[in-house]
Amino acid sequence: MKKLALDDEILLKVEKPARYLGNEYNAVVKDPASVDIRFAMCFPDVYEIGMSYLGIQIIYDMLNRRDDVYCERLYSPWMDLDQIMRERNIPLFALESQDPIKNFDFLAITLQYEMCYTNVLQILDLSQIPLKASERTTEHPFVIGGGPCAYNPEPLADFFDIFYIGEGETVYYELMDCYKLWKKNGGNRRDFLMEAAKISGIYVPSLYEVSYKEDGTIDAFTPAAASVPEKVKKQVVTDLSNTYYPSNPVVPFIKVTQDRIVLEIQRGCIRGCRFCQAGNVYRPNRERNLEFLKKYAHDMLTSTGHEEISLSSLSSSDYSDLEALTTYLIEEFGQKQGVNISLPSLRIDAFSLDVMRQVQDVRKSSLTFAPEAGSQRMRDIINKGLTEDDIFGGAMQAFKGGWNRVKLYFMLGLPGETYDDIEGIAKLSNEIAALYYTIPKDERPGARVDVVSSTSFFVPKPFTPFQWVPQNTTEQFKDKQHFLSKKMKEQLNRKSMRYNWHDFDLTALEGFLARGDRRVGEVIYKAYKKGCMFDSWSEYFYYDRWTESMEEAGIDPAFYTGRERSLDEILPWDFIDAGVTKEFLWREYTQSKNEAVTPNCRMQCSGCGCRVYEGGVCFEGEN
Repeated sequence: MKKLALDDEILLKVEKPARYLGNEYNAVVKDPASVDIRFAMCFPDVYEIGMSYLGIQIIYDMLNRRDDVYCERLYSPWMDLDQIMRERNIPLFALESQDPIKNFDFLAITLQYEMCYTNVLQILDLSQIPLKASERTTEHPFVIGGGPCAYNPEPLADFFDIFYIGEGETVYYELMDCYKLWKKNGGNRRDFLMEAAKISGIYVPSLYEVSYKEDGTIDAFTPAAASVPEKVKKQVVTDLSNTYYPSNPVVPFIKVTQDRIVLEIQRGCIRGCRFCQAGNVYRPNRERNLEFLKKYAHDMLTSTGHEEISLSSLSSSDYSDLEALTTYLIEEFGQKQGVNISLPSLRIDAFSLDVMRQVQDVRKSSLTFAPEAGSQRMRDIINKGLTEDDIFGGAMQAFKGGWNRVKLYFMLGLPGETYDDIEGIAKLSNEIAALYYTIPKDERPGARVDVVSSTSFFVPKPFTPFQWVPQNTTEQFKDKQHFLSKKMKEQLNRKSMRYNWHDFDLTALEGFLARGDRRVGEVIYKAYKKGCMFDSWSEYFYYDRWTESMEEAGIDPAFYTGRERSLDEILPWDFIDAGVTKEFLWREYTQSKNEAVTPNCRMQCSGCGCRVYEGGVCFEGEN
C-alpha cells in the first residue's frame, strides 16, 4: 500500500481529510518508474469544486491512455491544511501517487475563473516551485495554463511557462512527444520552450516581447525569434463523436458540487449573445451524435454507480437530437433504474417542461429563466434573442405544468443601459408573478408563487463584442442595485418576489483581471504575498489587500476597467486567433449600438470567421 503524504495526526486535524487521500474509485494507478512523463493536472480550488469539472476528467483519461505518461490530479489545499503544510515544509503532492509535484515533468493548471489566480500561486508555492517562470531551471516542472481564462493569459504570463489555447484533446500528445525528444537530446529549458512554441495552439509568454506607449496602451507585441509564430491559433475538435471521453470517470469519496455523470452533448453555441465569452471562444457549435451519447451514458453509469445524468451544454435546447436523447435516457435509465436526468441551460418551452416533469419532482423544484435584461431594448442590444412573449409564454406553461417557483437571472451595468431598463427588471418580475394569479385558484400548483430575481454585474470579457466597453464603477453598481431594490419593493406583487445580488468589489476585481495585461501580474503577486487566496469564497475575500497591491504596483485599475477602447488599440489578447475575427466582434459591437439583432447561426451565417475550422453548424446541410 502506498505511503500517504500526510500522516494520521494531520489528517485528523483538517476538515474533510478525504480530499487528500486519493485512491478513489476509477482513479488510475501506474508504476511511476515505468513511465517517461509525470504529468500533474490541477484545478486551483478546493477538491469539491475541481472534481466537478469535466475538462480535467477528459484530459486525465486521454493522457493515461498512453503507456509512457502518468497523469495525476491535485487541487488547492483548504486553508487549514495550507497552514500546516507551510509550517512543516510539506511539499504539495499528487493524489494518485502522493509524490511531490516538484518532481513531476509537467504541472497543468486549468484557469476557469479570474478569482482563482492567487490560488495558482498557492499551488506553485506549496509545490516548492519558483513562482516566476524566469526563475525555474531544468529541475522544475513546466507549468502549463489552459481553460477559458487562457484567452487572455497576460495577467499570469510571468508565472506560466506555457499556455494551451483551445480544447485539450488536440495537441497534448504532440507536446508530450516533443518533450520526450527534448529529454532524449538534452538541452536547457528554453530549448524545449522554443520547440513547444512551434506547435499550433501553444503560447510561450517568455518568447514574446511587449512594449507600451506613453498613454499606457500596448505599442507592440512581438515574437522574440523568427521561429515563434506571431499569432497563436485556438485548437478545436471538429468531430466530437470521434474523440476522447472518459468511460470510467473518477468517483469522489465525498459529496462534491456536481455529484453526477456529466454527458457533454455539444460544444459552442449558435445564439451569439454579445456579453458571453464562452459563446464566442467555443465556436463553432459542434454536436456529439446520438449513438455516442447513448454509449457513454451506459458506460459511465455502469462504471460509477452515480444516480444522476446531467446534460452539459451552453444551450441544451439547441441540440438537434435532444428529444430522442432525453426519451432514451428516461426510458432506459430513468424508468428502469431510477436515475435522475438533469437538463440545465434549457429554453422553457412545451417540450422542455414535459421532459422536466418526467425527470424531477415538480413540487420540490424551481424553474430558471435568464432574460438577462428587463426591457426588450436591452435584450436586443445584447442579442439575447428572447422576446417578452417568449418569457411570458414560458412562465405560463411552467405554472400550468405544476411549477410555482421561478428563478430569474438578470445583469446590471450592460452597455447602453438606462434606469428605465433597470426598472424593467422589477416590472418584468412583477408581471410574471401577476401571471400566476390569473390562473384559477383550483388549477394553481400552490397558494402563491415565489419569483426570485437575481442580478449579477456585467463584466466585459475578451473576444466578445463588448471587449471595448468601459465597466461600471463600484459606485455605479451600488447605485443601480439600490435603485432596483427600491423598485422591487414598489411592485404590486412584492410579497411574491425576492431579490438577490452579486458582490460589488468582487465584480470590480474580476473586471480588472479579465482585461489586464502583463503589468497586472505584479498586482496578483503582491496580493498573494499579502495572504489573498480563495478570493471567490466570500469569507476569504479581502478587497483592501488587492487595492493596496494595486497602489504599491503603481497601477490604476480604472485604466483596465473604466475606459472605452478604440478599434485600433492593440488589446493584450490580440495575438490569439480564437476563430472569431476582430472585424466580426466590432461589427457586432456596432450592431449593439444600433439595437439591432443578429440571427443565430442556424438561421443565417454571420461571418464570424469560424468556418476555417471546417466543422459543426457552419457546415450543416452541406455534402
